Amino acid sequence: MRTKCFIGLALTLTLLLTGCTGDDSGSDDGKITLRFQSLAWQEESVAANKQLVKEWNATHPDVEVEYVQGSWDSVHDQLLTSFEGGEAPDIIHDASDDLADFAYGGYLADLTDLLPARLKSDIPQRSWETTTFGDGIYGVPFLQEPRVLIANAKWLKESGVRIPTPDDPWTWDEFRRITEQLSGDGKYGVAWPLKEPVSATLNLSLSAGGQLFHRGADGKVTIRFEAGDEVVPRTVHDQANTDHSASPTTLGSGGSDTLPGFFGGKYAMVPLGFSYRQQIVQQAPKGFDWQVLPAPAGADGLRQGVSPQTLSVAEDSPHKKEAVEFVDFLLQPRNMVRLALGDWMLPTGTEALKDPALRTTDDDWATGTALAAHLRSAPAQSVRGYPEWKDKVATPAFQEYYSGAIGLDELRERLEKDGNLVLARYQR
Repeated sequence: MRTKCFIGLALTLTLLLTGCTGDDSGSDDGKITLRFQSLAWQEESVAANKQLVKEWNATHPDVEVEYVQGSWDSVHDQLLTSFEGGEAPDIIHDASDDLADFAYGGYLADLTDLLPARLKSDIPQRSWETTTFGDGIYGVPFLQEPRVLIANAKWLKESGVRIPTPDDPWTWDEFRRITEQLSGDGKYGVAWPLKEPVSATLNLSLSAGGQLFHRGADGKVTIRFEAGDEVVPRTVHDQANTDHSASPTTLGSGGSDTLPGFFGGKYAMVPLGFSYRQQIVQQAPKGFDWQVLPAPAGADGLRQGVSPQTLSVAEDSPHKKEAVEFVDFLLQPRNMVRLALGDWMLPTGTEALKDPALRTTDDDWATGTALAAHLRSAPAQSVRGYPEWKDKVATPAFQEYYSGAIGLDELRERLEKDGNLVLARYQR
């Protein structure tokens, strides 16, 4: 009986080991199979990714790429489980603000010496900073989107307000005055969809000089909520609670939730990611006139934080060189344009950004492209413990401040005092 149990256990272990290594070690005929987990979800984007995989496989018979569909909703926990179980995909699609713990935890390969010179030089250093942790590069940033104002063009035109451009944007004070001017009779100048308030607040705060996270000479990060960090939160708070120019009911909503009210003429403007244009094109009533405006500018102009979409390689992948070659193929300028168009976002590559398809006035592509040079690494990009701080401290604190439940002083105290206690645990 004991012998049978031992044989069964040995067989089980053998099957488990075989399952973990799978095709990653190559087949008997020498063919390599790479698993590429994509988070593309829009129909055009999924089609573009699958077509590029098909084109690669047609021209690289010895290195086959298998397309694996992932989901933005569960990617962090799913990746953590796959890393710890030794079953991570070779090529990993994610966002740069999700990489820090994986990079520091040793789950992602350092690509510094694997990246081809073309790719390194084509993507600006400001974008590489979003995927640099310590001395290593742990992802290739390839798609990004500024936060913009989607406006009811007819409403703004009839009101007579000055229409901002990337060359002459509104200031935050001007934006507040204009939203108040546009409000009244049950209508609002702006609807802030702030169900997830932290990244929107921090990224827009870069325009006013806000940084929030400060790294000392010892490499440790502390939180300081200073004058530049106050501008954006105070604007939103005052629009919702003092001027009544921002709809209080949308503060707990997601971006898509605001669109019916926007189409129905309840809000003049909605701050959204640039890619929301696709939903607007698909859902807007016939004849609805909308336009893209740059987000307001502060002391640092139109500067804005972003967390680009990224492609990384698993540290456990036995075929890192081939995985990077596929990434390089995927991000050739012409292919990067196809991915950008599929996701209605901006490419990071300088050559791709020159493509006429991304500089047309159709659907206001040109307005977004004009903002690309102002995009910077999101403030929390390399901060260990940021996800916990965001979920446990910052999200409830900002939500309560925006609703008027707490004041600016209490917001500052909670972000700093409670926040620094969280970060300290990750920096011992």
